[in-house]
Amino acid sequence: MLGPSLDVLFCGINPGLYSAATGHHFARPGNRFWPALHRSGLTPRLLSPAEQDLLPSYGLGITNVVARATAQAAELSAEEFREGGRRLARLVAEIRPRVLAVAGVTAYRTAFGRPKAAVGPQEEQVGGTAVWVLPNPSGLNAHWTLDRIAGEMRRLRESIGRGPCGG
Repeated sequence: MLGPSLDVLFCGINPGLYSAATGHHFARPGNRFWPALHRSGLTPRLLSPAEQDLLPSYGLGITNVVARATAQAAELSAEEFREGGRRLARLVAEIRPRVLAVAGVTAYRTAFGRPKAAVGPQEEQVGGTAVWVLPNPSGLNAHWTLDRIAGEMRRLRESIGRGPCGG
C-alpha cells in the first residue's frame, strides 16, 4: 500500500503463504507488526491486516523486499534478496518516503550488501532515503518481544518528529 507524501515506507521480507492467500501484509495470526505499529503511536488504533488500505492516511506505506510467497523466508535465495533490494531502491527513489523501514535485519543485510547492519537507523541511504532497520515482527522471532518491537518503531516515529497517533 503506497501513497503520496509517506513518512515511513515499511518493508517486510516477503509474503508468507497466509499473507499471500489473504492479500494482506503481515496477516498471519501471531505476527506482531500491527500491534507494534499501534503501540508505537504510529496509528491511533490497532488496525487489522485487512485495513492496510488505511495506512497512507497515516503517512505510512507497506511493501516487501521480495514478492514471491514462501512458507519461510529461508526459502529465498540471496539473488532474490539482491534483486528485491534493487527493485526497492527504484521504488523508494520514485515515491520518496522520508524513511524506509525494513522489518528484518538479515533481509536488509542480504538485499543491500550490508553484512554488519544492526537494528536501528542506518548510515547508508537507499534510493536517496534514510533507512531504519526494524526487527522481524514474526512470532517466530523470539528474540524480540512485542514491547521491544513497538519500542523500536516508537524510536523511528520520534526520530522523524511525529507525535503519537500521527499527530
